[in-house]
Amino acid sequence: MKKTLETRVFSLSTLANLVGSFDKNLNLIALETATLIYTDNNVIKVSGEEENANLAISVLEKLADVIEKGENIDKTSILYCIELAKEDRIDCLEQILGGVIAITSKGKQIKAKTLGQKAYVDSISKNEIVFGIGPAGTGKTYLAVAKAVSAYKTKQVEKIILTRPAVEAGESLGFLPGDLQSKVDPYLRPLYDALQEMFGLENYQKLIERGVIEIAPLAYMRGRTLNNAFIILDEAQNTTKEQMKMFLTRMGEGSRMVITGDVTQIDLPKGKKSGLIHATQILKNINQIGIVKLTSKDVVRHSLVMEIIKAYTKAEGETK
Repeated sequence: MKKTLETRVFSLSTLANLVGSFDKNLNLIALETATLIYTDNNVIKVSGEEENANLAISVLEKLADVIEKGENIDKTSILYCIELAKEDRIDCLEQILGGVIAITSKGKQIKAKTLGQKAYVDSISKNEIVFGIGPAGTGKTYLAVAKAVSAYKTKQVEKIILTRPAVEAGESLGFLPGDLQSKVDPYLRPLYDALQEMFGLENYQKLIERGVIEIAPLAYMRGRTLNNAFIILDEAQNTTKEQMKMFLTRMGEGSRMVITGDVTQIDLPKGKKSGLIHATQILKNINQIGIVKLTSKDVVRHSLVMEIIKAYTKAEGETK
């Protein structure tokens, strides 16, 4: 049965942010909830099937709460709010609010945007070693770098060390032009980009020169003990069991480790078991080791990425 419902009365500033430029936020919510949404003075009215209208109202009022607490909303946060509302978990949105992890060189605040990301960030805060596993776009590497930068700025650690396995996917390092550094740079580019955004290019280069920031292939970790450092191993699904053991045993006093990876994108030779999968199986019951699994619901890169991951997951499930 179709009904027309209305929200509570909003302030003009809340209403303006909630509606969005050219009604883009209202149009998105209307599309996703199969309703008709429009403003009437300081309230928003929703017409549609009763269940859909109630869903839209709950989303609008929760987003208004978010805005009134000083948070910004965008397409990603709106879609996530609708997802939570459909699962009858919309009140969980409050758990994500606040909690600035780091601030970029341009003043942008970095925060967790989903429940999965919040669990991941909280796990990094309370555990000495954390495995962050999930698909592309879930912020695994970016949030880990943000926590590393925060730990350095608050003097919890003296160094930031970032590393990746240089797995050769179709192109041998030996055939790439340049010296060793230029050969491995393409593998490490996502780490450079995140750090430059956090520190700014000039400060980043100074920290590199002073050895405060170290970015190197995983092979460079062998034989070392890493003290008072925040260490991130990215793309860990492409480590072997031996490499993972080597990396984990580099940890020294006062250090923290974050290991990130996507177990659906393993590029190891056939017959080689991923060190990431093996490590999470045998270390899951050890105190001070956290394992957080992110899903397509935690994708914040672009709304289309979430849909792409869902489609591939569905296709892979049907194939199996």
